[in-house]
Amino acid sequence: MIDPNVASHEHTAAERIDPRQAVGPQLCGVMRDQIIRGELAPGSRLLRTEIATKFGISRQPVSDACARLAEEGLVDILPQRGTFVSRINVSAVLSARFVRESVEVEIVRRLAAERSTAMLDECARLLEEQRRQIDTPDQLPFMALDEAFHFHLSRSAGQAAAWRILQPLKTQMDRLRHISARELPRRLLIEQHETFVDAIGRRNPEAAVAGMRDHLRQMLDDLPALIESHADYFDTRGAVL
Repeated sequence: MIDPNVASHEHTAAERIDPRQAVGPQLCGVMRDQIIRGELAPGSRLLRTEIATKFGISRQPVSDACARLAEEGLVDILPQRGTFVSRINVSAVLSARFVRESVEVEIVRRLAAERSTAMLDECARLLEEQRRQIDTPDQLPFMALDEAFHFHLSRSAGQAAAWRILQPLKTQMDRLRHISARELPRRLLIEQHETFVDAIGRRNPEAAVAGMRDHLRQMLDDLPALIESHADYFDTRGAVL
C-alpha cells in the first residue's frame, strides 16, 4: 500500500544521476526541481534510503542534498522524526513578488523606451507557444514558456544578470506558481502578457508598467483561495495577506 504522506521519487531519464559527475549537487538539483514543480508535495516525508536506492547512490549524497535544501528553505530536517518537504513559506512568496515587481516594472519601462522589432517578434512567438498550452493537463511546458518569456524581457533590457539574481529569491514563489498553473485558468496570464507587450510596442512606458504591475499582483488575488484549498501546503506564519 502506498503512503500518500511519503514522497515518491520516480525520475525521468533527464533526472538520472551521472556517476561521472559530483553526485550530491546533481541530486540536489533534481530534488529542488521536484519540490518546486510540486512532484514532492509540501509536508511529505523524504526517505533517504529509498531515494538512494532509486538513484543507485549511497546515502551520503542524499544527506548532503537534504542539508543543502534545508538551507534553501525547501526541506525540514526534524531530529528523531525525519526529513520532510517544507511547506510553502507565504511570507517569502510575498517578499519575492515585491522584489520581482520592483525589477520587472523597470525592465518593461526601459523596453518601451527602446522598442525593438526583434524583441517584439520573439515575444509574439513565445506568446503563441503559450496559447497552445492554455488547456493542457501538464503545467510544465507552460511554466517553461513563462520563464523563457520573462527572461527574454530581462535579457532584451540588458538585465539578464538581474533575472539570474532573482532565481534563488523566488523559489517559494515558483512553488506557488506551479500550483496556480495546474489549477487556475492560464488564459488571464497570457492576456496580461499581451497587454504589456502591446504597450511596449506602442512605446507607452506607463501603460507597460501598469500592465506588468497588474500581472505580478494577480498572485495576490489568487493566493487566498489557493491557501484555503491547500491549507496543509502553506506556512502562513508572519505573512500579511
